[in-house]
Amino acid sequence: MTKTVEKVQKANTTLKINICHALKNFMLILILLFVTTLYATAVDHDKDPIITLLKFDAIPAITKPQFVPAGKAKLDANAPVIGVNFNGESHAYSLYLLNGHEIVNDVVGGKKIATTW
Repeated sequence: MTKTVEKVQKANTTLKINICHALKNFMLILILLFVTTLYATAVDHDKDPIITLLKFDAIPAITKPQFVPAGKAKLDANAPVIGVNFNGESHAYSLYLLNGHEIVNDVVGGKKIATTW
């Protein structure tokens, strides 16, 4: 055989070995994904206990909110708020404030509401 033919045969053998390794790795990954998916969908969390981190009513609701006109509010123009409008009356609740309280009980346009965050 000539050296060129030997080089081509060696290159083909190396290529076949590399392809075999790649296919083995690919199959291993597919098997691992299948087993992981099977396990993840087979786990039943219905009987897991609920873990309470805070005691009951540990985060007080805002029950008598006070409002200022939008122009006098100490918020940036793009500050996030939850807006509510009923019967022509509008209230906006700052998300910065709600981060610490999570609930505002209010009356807007004659309707009792609970705004939650």
